[in-house]
Amino acid sequence: MKVQTWNVNGIRACAQKGFEKWFADAAADVVCLQETKCHPDQLDAFLINPKGYYSYWHSAEKPGYSGTAIYSKSEPARIVTGMGIPHIDREGRVLIAEYDGPGRDLAIINAYFPNSQREHTRLGFKLEFCDAMLELCRKYVAVGRHIILCGDYNIAHEEIDLKNPKSNTKNAGFLPEERAWMTKFLAAGFVDAFRHFEKGPGHYTWWSYRPGVREKNIGWRLDYHCVDAGLIDQVESVRIHPAILGSDHCPVEIELKDGG
Repeated sequence: MKVQTWNVNGIRACAQKGFEKWFADAAADVVCLQETKCHPDQLDAFLINPKGYYSYWHSAEKPGYSGTAIYSKSEPARIVTGMGIPHIDREGRVLIAEYDGPGRDLAIINAYFPNSQREHTRLGFKLEFCDAMLELCRKYVAVGRHIILCGDYNIAHEEIDLKNPKSNTKNAGFLPEERAWMTKFLAAGFVDAFRHFEKGPGHYTWWSYRPGVREKNIGWRLDYHCVDAGLIDQVESVRIHPAILGSDHCPVEIELKDGG
């Protein structure tokens, strides 16, 4: 099973920058999108229902804001929209596909974590979201279901996860409180799948639109696939695709071993 995650920063804008070709080339079993910034009735036929895929959408109440989507080659056993917390769920940040199968019951949790914003005005909301997500993941594992938590976490966990850590210690995405939550999450029995394979620097998934920044690879790693510890041995690979344009983020791919 191959799962792609991508913050598209507006699916309609991304569609004008090669999304359809990327989607065909990726040939993923599941594609999770964040920051779709739309309602499905605003989209053309391909974006609503690509041939050979089921599609599911969780749009924000606020027009042109946030939103998540999942495309899946096989029909999930269940789709869960949101985390059951109304003031969070109205922003369309969580969409879950549950799959049942012999030897592997899997929940793919597509999440667009809040940005703490300048002056940290949404840090409290961000941490509330993070704690609720940890509780949700724990509940899935407790009933015997594996999880892949994929999406834009809006957190660079360690100094290795951004180009200029020293100058960003007071900036959203690299705040001590955000990093501490990520440490707590991983200590609770979850694994940053990319870091399981790759220990080196220079691997980022987001770059500012300022001229030259992406070309110089001055970036942040904000997009993740985290899995429960029981699933990590079934992960074949995790790949970041910085050459794929169309958004200020790039896609990240996880592949499970045959039979997954």
